[in-house]
Amino acid sequence: MIKRIIPSSGEEIPVLGMGTWKTFDVEAGTGSLKPLTEVLGIMQQAGGTLIDSSPMYGKAEATIGALTSGISTRNDFFYATKVWTNGKQEGIRQMNESFSKMKRNTMDLMQIHNLTDWKTQIKTLKEWKAAGKIRYLGITHYTDSMHEELERVFSLEEIDFVQFNYSVFSRHAENRLLQAAADRGVATLINRPLGEGRGLLKLTYLPLPDWAKENGIESWSQFVLLYLVLHPAVTVVIPATGNPLHAQQNYRLSDLPDFSFRKQLLDYINQQL
Repeated sequence: MIKRIIPSSGEEIPVLGMGTWKTFDVEAGTGSLKPLTEVLGIMQQAGGTLIDSSPMYGKAEATIGALTSGISTRNDFFYATKVWTNGKQEGIRQMNESFSKMKRNTMDLMQIHNLTDWKTQIKTLKEWKAAGKIRYLGITHYTDSMHEELERVFSLEEIDFVQFNYSVFSRHAENRLLQAAADRGVATLINRPLGEGRGLLKLTYLPLPDWAKENGIESWSQFVLLYLVLHPAVTVVIPATGNPLHAQQNYRLSDLPDFSFRKQLLDYINQQL
């Protein structure tokens, strides 16, 4: 899998990771863990490492901890979660709980979810990063209307990662945010890359064009993910799925074509929708 550079450190990271919203919010012992184990294995075999979660995602953090604790290569994953509360002490309590649920002594990335009380939480994140408890700190949101605020925050503070929504169906981030992050040296983590499934669903009724197949694209999910991955300011994309078949489609990206291929992808999408 292609890798991108985390600007603040120079560390390389695979460009495809995994989101866990809804998909990993499952009860242990219900049979739901088996397909998720397969999904993690498919991502890891393809070369992906980043797993993104949040206290907001129900049981997802505990599910990640349960699944990865039994894997010999568990330390090869890049673990990312978030703080999603108000107040310093409540933030510390919640983050420590996330460490416990995910069974981690060190978290690779801790993010301020939806910028909730960010001025308070960022002080703790800076302290924890200096102490080695977290490796990177970040901020997140999921709506176009907050892109300007995300940019304002990472213009004021030393931020390692900014997570936001971006897909071929919702391209507002192309206006300013992607370039601003690149200019500032902030890694980008892309959520909702499949357009929450609605845009992708519309495409499933259409045949893939022959020129896409000739470039190794075998599914519509690969098609729309490739559009994102080919953007040079995109660091990691995190599609969420609990379906092993969908995971096989999502992570089957290799031998990427030239950046100019993005225009051909976009033009075809615009013609069809």
